[in-house]
Amino acid sequence: MIFTSDTEDALRSAVALVNSAEKPDTLTTRDDLVAFLAANPYSGRIDRDDAELRELRTLRPSLRAMLLAPRDKMAEHVNRALNDVHLSPRLTRHDGLDWHLHAVSDDHPLAERILVETAMALIDVIRMDEGSRIGVCADADCEAVALDLSRNRSKRYCSTTCANRNAVAAYRARRAKN
Repeated sequence: MIFTSDTEDALRSAVALVNSAEKPDTLTTRDDLVAFLAANPYSGRIDRDDAELRELRTLRPSLRAMLLAPRDKMAEHVNRALNDVHLSPRLTRHDGLDWHLHAVSDDHPLAERILVETAMALIDVIRMDEGSRIGVCADADCEAVALDLSRNRSKRYCSTTCANRNAVAAYRARRAKN
Protein backbone atom coordinates (compact mmCIF):
# COMPACT_ATOMS: atom_id res chain seq x y z
CA MET A 1 0.00 0.00 0.00
CA ILE A 2 1.43 3.34 -1.05
CA PHE A 3 -1.12 5.56 0.62
CA THR A 4 -3.56 5.01 3.46
CA SER A 5 -6.68 3.08 2.50
CA ASP A 6 -8.92 6.16 2.70
CA THR A 7 -6.57 8.08 0.40
CA GLU A 8 -6.55 5.24 -2.12
CA ASP A 9 -10.35 4.94 -1.94
CA ALA A 10 -10.80 8.69 -2.50
CA LEU A 11 -8.41 8.63 -5.47
CA ARG A 12 -10.14 5.60 -7.02
CA SER A 13 -13.56 7.20 -6.60
CA ALA A 14 -12.42 10.54 -8.04
CA VAL A 15 -10.89 8.78 -11.05
CA ALA A 16 -14.09 6.75 -11.53
CA LEU A 17 -16.16 9.93 -11.44
CA VAL A 18 -13.86 11.73 -13.89
CA ASN A 19 -13.78 8.72 -16.22
CA SER A 20 -17.56 8.49 -16.23
CA ALA A 21 -17.41 11.48 -18.61
CA GLU A 22 -15.51 9.49 -21.26
CA LYS A 23 -17.43 8.23 -24.25
CA PRO A 24 -19.86 6.76 -23.64
CA ASP A 25 -20.82 8.94 -20.69
CA THR A 26 -21.81 6.55 -17.90
CA LEU A 27 -23.34 9.13 -15.56
CA THR A 28 -26.40 10.47 -17.34
CA THR A 29 -29.34 9.07 -15.36
CA ARG A 30 -30.31 8.53 -11.75
CA ASP A 31 -29.79 4.79 -12.31
CA ASP A 32 -26.22 5.60 -13.41
CA LEU A 33 -25.80 7.60 -10.20
CA VAL A 34 -27.03 4.66 -8.12
CA ALA A 35 -24.57 2.36 -9.94
CA PHE A 36 -21.70 4.82 -9.39
CA LEU A 37 -22.52 5.01 -5.67
CA ALA A 38 -22.74 1.21 -5.41
CA ALA A 39 -19.23 0.94 -6.88
CA ASN A 40 -17.93 3.96 -4.93
CA PRO A 41 -19.72 4.06 -1.58
CA TYR A 42 -19.92 7.30 0.38
CA SER A 43 -21.26 7.85 3.85
CA GLY A 44 -23.36 10.84 4.82
CA ARG A 45 -26.03 12.66 2.90
CA ILE A 46 -26.85 11.15 -0.48
CA ASP A 47 -29.92 12.52 -2.25
CA ARG A 48 -29.86 10.40 -5.45
CA ASP A 49 -31.87 13.11 -7.24
CA ASP A 50 -31.46 15.06 -10.47
CA ALA A 51 -29.78 17.98 -8.68
CA GLU A 52 -27.13 15.71 -7.18
CA LEU A 53 -26.58 14.06 -10.56
CA ARG A 54 -26.08 17.50 -12.18
CA GLU A 55 -23.66 18.55 -9.42
CA LEU A 56 -21.54 15.42 -9.90
CA ARG A 57 -21.53 15.84 -13.68
CA THR A 58 -20.49 19.48 -13.23
CA LEU A 59 -17.70 18.47 -10.83
CA ARG A 60 -15.98 16.11 -13.27
CA PRO A 61 -13.92 18.69 -15.25
CA SER A 62 -12.65 20.31 -12.05
CA LEU A 63 -11.63 16.97 -10.61
CA ARG A 64 -9.90 16.03 -13.85
CA ALA A 65 -7.91 19.28 -13.84
CA MET A 66 -7.01 18.73 -10.18
CA LEU A 67 -5.92 15.11 -10.67
CA LEU A 68 -3.83 15.75 -13.80
CA ALA A 69 -2.19 19.01 -12.72
CA PRO A 70 1.57 19.22 -12.16
CA ARG A 71 2.53 19.18 -8.48
CA ASP A 72 2.57 22.95 -7.80
CA LYS A 73 -0.63 23.52 -9.76
CA MET A 74 -2.21 20.54 -8.01
CA ALA A 75 -1.43 22.22 -4.68
CA GLU A 76 -3.18 25.37 -5.92
CA HIS A 77 -6.27 23.33 -6.86
CA VAL A 78 -6.23 21.61 -3.45
CA ASN A 79 -5.89 24.90 -1.57
CA ARG A 80 -8.73 26.47 -3.57
CA ALA A 81 -11.00 23.47 -2.95
CA LEU A 82 -10.30 23.48 0.78
CA ASN A 83 -10.65 27.24 1.03
CA ASP A 84 -14.10 27.25 -0.58
CA VAL A 85 -15.80 25.08 2.07
CA HIS A 86 -16.33 25.20 5.81
CA LEU A 87 -14.06 22.47 7.14
CA SER A 88 -14.96 20.56 10.27
CA PRO A 89 -12.35 17.79 10.38
CA ARG A 90 -12.85 14.78 12.63
CA LEU A 91 -11.64 11.22 12.94
CA THR A 92 -14.34 8.63 12.41
CA ARG A 93 -14.94 4.90 12.00
CA HIS A 94 -17.89 3.52 10.10
CA ASP A 95 -19.04 0.76 7.77
CA GLY A 96 -16.17 -1.56 8.76
CA LEU A 97 -13.53 1.07 7.96
CA ASP A 98 -10.86 1.87 10.53
CA TRP A 99 -10.16 5.39 11.78
CA HIS A 100 -9.94 7.93 8.99
CA LEU A 101 -10.46 11.63 8.50
CA HIS A 102 -13.66 13.32 7.36
CA ALA A 103 -12.92 16.96 6.57
CA VAL A 104 -16.51 18.20 6.28
CA SER A 105 -19.74 17.22 7.99
CA ASP A 106 -21.83 14.42 6.55
CA ASP A 107 -24.71 16.76 5.70
CA HIS A 108 -22.71 18.68 3.05
CA PRO A 109 -23.78 17.94 -0.55
CA LEU A 110 -22.16 14.84 -2.03
CA ALA A 111 -20.32 16.75 -4.79
CA GLU A 112 -18.73 19.02 -2.19
CA ARG A 113 -17.68 16.07 -0.04
CA ILE A 114 -16.17 14.32 -3.06
CA LEU A 115 -14.24 17.46 -3.97
CA VAL A 116 -12.90 17.81 -0.43
CA GLU A 117 -12.08 14.09 -0.10
CA THR A 118 -10.19 14.27 -3.38
CA ALA A 119 -8.33 17.36 -2.22
CA MET A 120 -7.43 15.65 1.06
CA ALA A 121 -6.17 12.57 -0.81
CA LEU A 122 -4.11 14.75 -3.13
CA ILE A 123 -2.42 16.29 -0.09
CA ASP A 124 -0.79 12.89 0.43
CA VAL A 125 0.07 12.65 -3.27
CA ILE A 126 1.70 16.10 -3.17
CA ARG A 127 3.55 15.56 0.11
CA MET A 128 4.93 12.21 -1.08
CA ASP A 129 5.68 13.61 -4.56
CA GLU A 130 3.72 10.76 -6.16
CA GLY A 131 1.88 12.73 -8.84
CA SER A 132 3.34 10.48 -11.53
CA ARG A 133 0.91 7.82 -10.35
CA ILE A 134 -1.95 9.78 -11.92
CA GLY A 135 -1.98 10.37 -15.68
CA VAL A 136 -3.84 9.95 -18.92
CA CYS A 137 -4.36 6.40 -20.18
CA ALA A 138 -1.53 5.17 -22.44
CA ASP A 139 -4.03 3.98 -25.07
CA ALA A 140 -3.73 6.36 -28.02
CA ASP A 141 -7.52 6.46 -28.46
CA CYS A 142 -8.39 7.00 -24.80
CA GLU A 143 -8.40 10.18 -22.74
CA ALA A 144 -9.45 8.60 -19.42
CA VAL A 145 -7.44 9.07 -16.25
CA ALA A 146 -5.24 6.16 -15.19
CA LEU A 147 -4.40 5.69 -11.51
CA ASP A 148 -1.35 3.56 -10.73
CA LEU A 149 -1.36 2.24 -7.18
CA SER A 150 0.91 -0.70 -8.01
CA ARG A 151 4.17 -1.18 -6.15
CA ASN A 152 6.25 -1.35 -9.30
CA ARG A 153 4.59 1.62 -11.05
CA SER A 154 3.55 -0.57 -13.96
CA LYS A 155 -0.05 0.50 -14.57
CA ARG A 156 -0.35 2.63 -17.71
CA TYR A 157 -3.95 2.08 -18.75
CA CYS A 158 -7.24 3.23 -17.26
CA SER A 159 -8.86 -0.19 -17.53
CA THR A 160 -8.31 -3.79 -18.49
CA THR A 161 -10.17 -3.02 -21.72
CA CYS A 162 -7.50 -0.53 -22.83
CA ALA A 163 -4.68 -2.75 -21.54
CA ASN A 164 -6.04 -5.80 -23.40
CA ARG A 165 -6.62 -3.84 -26.61
CA ASN A 166 -2.99 -2.66 -26.57
CA ALA A 167 -1.64 -6.10 -25.66
CA VAL A 168 -3.52 -7.66 -28.58
CA ALA A 169 -2.30 -4.92 -30.94
CA ALA A 170 1.30 -5.43 -29.81
CA TYR A 171 0.96 -9.20 -30.23
CA ARG A 172 -0.43 -8.80 -33.74
CA ALA A 173 2.35 -6.36 -34.64
CA ARG A 174 4.99 -8.86 -33.45
CA ARG A 175 3.33 -11.67 -35.40
CA ALA A 176 3.18 -9.53 -38.55
CA LYS A 177 6.96 -9.02 -38.40
CA ASN A 178 7.61 -12.78 -38.40
